[in-house]
Amino acid sequence: MKKSIFQTLTNCLVAALFVVLVAGFSLFDQPIAKAQSLTPPVTTEVTTEVTTEATPAPVKTVAENVRHLLTTHECVGCNLIGAALKDTNLQNANLENANLQGVDLERANLQGTNLKGANLQGADLGKASIRGANLDNANLFDADLEKADLTGTSIVGANFQGADLEQAITPPGLTNY
Repeated sequence: MKKSIFQTLTNCLVAALFVVLVAGFSLFDQPIAKAQSLTPPVTTEVTTEVTTEATPAPVKTVAENVRHLLTTHECVGCNLIGAALKDTNLQNANLENANLQGVDLERANLQGTNLKGANLQGADLGKASIRGANLDNANLFDADLEKADLTGTSIVGANFQGADLEQAITPPGLTNY
């Protein structure tokens, strides 16, 4: 049987298409493609480094910090939240950046004390002597300073918002909030 010209052309076209497909897929088997596919995956190494910096002191309890403060008159940056220090003599103590939130310092002697940057939010400082202390950048939000003596106290940048200053002796420039 004779094949028609149409069938012959169709067969040639299918064969040519097959060759093109085979050639196209064979490109994926080239060394460049193999090199990319055979590249090992990148792994991340976890390393531990030993530093020579001092390790921070362990966190102490409020009670331990109070004992330390009463014996050394120093407690820089320490946590004294809610401590009962009523009638305590802390004259010339260093409490810079200490957290004294809610502390009872009623009638305490804080003359010359460094309270720079301290958080005294909600603290009771009623009738306390704070003469000549440093309250620069301290937070006294909602603190009770009723009848407190702040004569000669540095208050640059201190927050007295909501503080009770009733009958307090305040340094120049401090107005009742």
